Amino acid sequence: MTSVRNDTASGGAPDARCLRALVWRRMDPPGTEYFELRESADGWELAGSVVLADEGVPCAADYTIHCDARWATREARIRLRREGVEQSLSLRVDAQRRWWRGDEEVPQFRGCTDIDLAFTPSTNTLPIRRLALDVGKGSDVTAAWVRMPDLSLVTLPQRYTRLTQSRYRYESNGGSFVAEVETDELGLVLTYPPGWERVASTGR
Repeated sequence: MTSVRNDTASGGAPDARCLRALVWRRMDPPGTEYFELRESADGWELAGSVVLADEGVPCAADYTIHCDARWATREARIRLRREGVEQSLSLRVDAQRRWWRGDEEVPQFRGCTDIDLAFTPSTNTLPIRRLALDVGKGSDVTAAWVRMPDLSLVTLPQRYTRLTQSRYRYESNGGSFVAEVETDELGLVLTYPPGWERVASTGR
């Protein structure tokens, strides 16, 4: 299992500066994540190490996401270990917003801007920062969703509405799931009921 540090060092920007490191706790199912938000010369990096119990089965995942200066996803790399079996997934996005898995296009993701990893709250930061909504405003997006536990790829319609300076209403699949997400000044999740809460952080 590759650590966040080694995984990013092998393909990440060498001049990336860590803006915030934090730990999230998952309430249901139980789990935890160590996460870093980094700023590089050409954009942003999100890197995390997640340990979860998925339907009672131990799972561990490392991921790194590279975004441009406007928070649009450009590359994502994921390694997942479950029941002793390791899977990996690498995605890249070209200038026409076509998504590629190796040399094969993922056609259902064509036109998507944001990746959404089902096993972490970190990817909510991408549309929150990219949209830069005024309070009271909302916007619909379609995310490139990577599901657990098989890393399957599907599109996920979502809506973000900014309720206050720090709180957003998140809806997916036409409102079949709704949560109010509290964030810090960097757009990183503080609380995301009923799933995640922050328990430690640098800077704030």
